[in-house]
Amino acid sequence: MKKILFIFFLTILFKCSKTSENKEWIFLFSDKNSSFWKAYNGDNLPKKWKITNNLLTFDTDFKLESEYTKGSDIVFSKEEFGNFELYLEWKLPKGGNSGIFYHLKEGYEEISEVAPEYQLLDDEGWEELNNAKLSSWQKAGADYAMHSPDTEIKILNPSGEWNSTKIIFTKEKVEHWLNGQKILSFVPWSEDWYERKKKGKWKNSNFYGKFKTGYIGLQDHNSSISFRNMKIRKL
Repeated sequence: MKKILFIFFLTILFKCSKTSENKEWIFLFSDKNSSFWKAYNGDNLPKKWKITNNLLTFDTDFKLESEYTKGSDIVFSKEEFGNFELYLEWKLPKGGNSGIFYHLKEGYEEISEVAPEYQLLDDEGWEELNNAKLSSWQKAGADYAMHSPDTEIKILNPSGEWNSTKIIFTKEKVEHWLNGQKILSFVPWSEDWYERKKKGKWKNSNFYGKFKTGYIGLQDHNSSISFRNMKIRKL
């Protein structure tokens, strides 16, 4: 009898644990939360962005890098996040370019000069269409202009196919995952982090990476993109 009661107790505990775990996730494209997406520094979701059935799509005419103009980046404005785990799936056309931002604050001219970016890119297609070579810190999965992904284990699906991304952020360590593989990690605000900032693209950006909490954002870089199954939980 004691054994039966013990098994029953473990079963109930397991179910409660799973329920609690499920409640931790915030599904960002759900009917409950889709209305909180809006333009960066704006009030409404730009017309080219659409959310239906847990799918966010952005359709636009493709432009080469030399033709790039400032886009209509968007943010999830319901709340800010500090330490978090973020998961989503994304799909780009040939040569497509986008990004995921975090610790984002509004009121600045450019998102990229404030918030760290997980780079989303069709690496080979971009190089082919732009007739140029990318540095490793520019490629998919990079902590853009700061940390490069491990190309020996990185698996990037071709344009038109879905990829999965996970970002784990804590003050002790940040991890970038792509299609089930951890492709880079770094310690934020460490001596190495400040050295990279000082010597790199963001050396003159006074507010880059400064904030410890902020919004989640998505980039319009003049190419279409689709996102699905986007969820986040606080750590």
